[in-house]
Amino acid sequence: MTTYQFRAVTNDGKTRTGTHTAENEKKVAAELRRQGLTPIYIGLGKSGGFELKLPEWGAGKRRDVLFFTQEISTLLNSSVPIDRALTIVSELTEKPAFRAVVIDILRLIKGGKTLADALGTHGTYFSDLYVNMVRAGEASGSLSVVFQRLSHFERNRDELRGYIISSMMYPLLLAITGVGAIVVLMYFVVPKFATIFEGGRMTIPLPTLVMLRTSEFLQAWGWLIGLGLIAFGVGFASFIRTEKGRWWWDEFRLRVPLLGDALRKAETARFARAMATLVSNTVPLVQSIQIAGGTLANQRIARALDSVAQGVKRGEGIAVPLRRCGQFPSLASHLLSVGEETGKLDEMFTRMADIYENDTRDAIKRFTSLFEPLLILTMGIVVGALILSMLLAITSINEVAI
Repeated sequence: MTTYQFRAVTNDGKTRTGTHTAENEKKVAAELRRQGLTPIYIGLGKSGGFELKLPEWGAGKRRDVLFFTQEISTLLNSSVPIDRALTIVSELTEKPAFRAVVIDILRLIKGGKTLADALGTHGTYFSDLYVNMVRAGEASGSLSVVFQRLSHFERNRDELRGYIISSMMYPLLLAITGVGAIVVLMYFVVPKFATIFEGGRMTIPLPTLVMLRTSEFLQAWGWLIGLGLIAFGVGFASFIRTEKGRWWWDEFRLRVPLLGDALRKAETARFARAMATLVSNTVPLVQSIQIAGGTLANQRIARALDSVAQGVKRGEGIAVPLRRCGQFPSLASHLLSVGEETGKLDEMFTRMADIYENDTRDAIKRFTSLFEPLLILTMGIVVGALILSMLLAITSINEVAI
């Protein structure tokens, strides 16, 4: 017998939590339903199972969709009708903006729209992949299975994205701290230190002289440099929003040593996970490629999928056109060749996604393990040079005094 934690909803919409001892999760669910409760989570808490409550940090539209998908998946797999499931989710949703979205979806369904069409009216939350998956699930009568797969897809995508962001936070904070320290030294410390040499006839050491002149230049023209950097940032952001600029920027990032490798593997993992979700739900292969391409962030790789889709239309399968487009690691095409030969393409896409999600994490680790020491070394050299210039000046003053 095992003690399970549960979270359930009463008939009047209230949430109840607690523990129950049983042989397995199914018997816990049966007991809760016997008591008139609708289970939305049954598991071993932190030591096992998968809890549906999301972390509070980094909440955004993706987290809202992940919450929605997990809750709907659990309710549908507990034989709760879709309209009742949406009502429960709307009551559980804490964010007013997303609660309004769920309520509007429920309104549209009651008005005669399908769930896929209702989701499609909120494109800022639900992607084409999501909507097409739900539409296929409605057509095949397997909506609960579709939401279970979507839940897995959204969770994996969110975890990988969160890992990449958290891995890059430390180098970013390190760079900001280093630049801030240099600015403080040049704007506040060095000018006060320069008053020692005012009106003096002593010879200023060359490193100290360079430091003083640099500080004077920054004090006089620092505002202009700041404005120039801001203008450059705004201009660059505007440029990469254009079609030509986005293409150049995506191509450039793929060519950066280590970082480009990590980005390519991340895009491969994202594509494979989307394809696994679509193909396993019998969405046609060409349509799956087009939808999965829309989930990619890098336009250079996404556009290469057009030629892959054309190859599939010509009857070449997917492995050969994928290898020919030259944007994906060679292992990917070999895995898909095996999948085509065995007739288990969806399983091979899943395997491919698992491999490249792990490879992405390893590539990010390699990039940060090189970038962090290089950043520390650079900042250390600059700050050390400033301190050394001050020490040389103090030493020269002492020599004059003697």
